[in-house]
Amino acid sequence: VQLVESGGGLVQPGGSLRLSCVGAGFAFSRYGMSWHRQAPGKERELVASISGAGTSTTYADSVRGRFTISRNNGGNAVYLQMNSLKPEDTALYYCKAISDTTHYWGQGTQVTVSS
Repeated sequence: VQLVESGGGLVQPGGSLRLSCVGAGFAFSRYGMSWHRQAPGKERELVASISGAGTSTTYADSVRGRFTISRNNGGNAVYLQMNSLKPEDTALYYCKAISDTTHYWGQGTQVTVSS
């Protein structure tokens, strides 16, 4: 099983980034997918989640209206479009696949928002 994130980087405040996470080795469409982040010295937090069929999404209050989660089951991929980025969005971003019985984590991609 693999989850590989990409798309992180350094961006100025107000800028945008699109994170991608590609899964392999499991029935991707049967798993809910989510993005989490962890800033230095802080606990990992849920940013956004999407159901297996992509029909239901949830967002943390801190990102609602700025971030959009989506998925492409044909490509085994989930995305996080991040707009109007703020310095407080700086963190290591992880994707997670979850079913009723198990879950998998990716290795993370760093997002740094700074001028």
